Amino acid sequence: MAGSVIKQLLRRNFQSHYSNSSFLSSIVTKKDGAGSTGSNSIRALALIGAGVSGFFGFATTASADEAEHGLACPSYPWPHEGILSSYDHASIRRGHQVYTQVCASCHSMSLISYRDLVGVAYTEDEVKAMAAEIEVVDGPNDEGEMFTRPGKLSDRFPQPYANEAAARFANGGAYPPDLSLVTKARHNGQNYVFALLTGYRDPPAGVSLHSRGTGPIK
Repeated sequence: MAGSVIKQLLRRNFQSHYSNSSFLSSIVTKKDGAGSTGSNSIRALALIGAGVSGFFGFATTASADEAEHGLACPSYPWPHEGILSSYDHASIRRGHQVYTQVCASCHSMSLISYRDLVGVAYTEDEVKAMAAEIEVVDGPNDEGEMFTRPGKLSDRFPQPYANEAAARFANGGAYPPDLSLVTKARHNGQNYVFALLTGYRDPPAGVSLHSRGTGPIK
């Protein structure tokens, strides 16, 4: 009985001309007189089914769009992709260390604040000490003048260059992209970045490569 009700609800989802919000609202407000426990279970399953159908529709669109992005990246078994999984905090800490020691010399992360690291990769005291190592231009003060102060949790990561022109001049005309949202800005996100960073190989014998001075993320 429950299975037939779910199928009917999903069929109505595909055939209805109403919006998703109207469809979900009709499920939540429908009363069948079968008791609160049974009806709530059916509604929950119907909502999950509606979400799954939307997910598969999105996946089909992504697959059709694959040809526009060249060779597909390998798919890696990320441990944080499960429904009840979470990110590896030690891995995030190592990633931040690699960024500050290597990537930050060319690439910015202008949308990330120091407070975003608290409880994720470091303790609050560690992040406060880290932020205090930079100088931030602030102001104006009561006299209308700008001043410098130690960084604090609300400050964002410092920029490697003063402006885009300076960045291009230092990198042979290329502009190193900001890495704040790189996994969202690139097709196949995290797989793309991981494959790029680990995919460098020595050139074949007799082949000479010319450096353009750009960072690894292009």
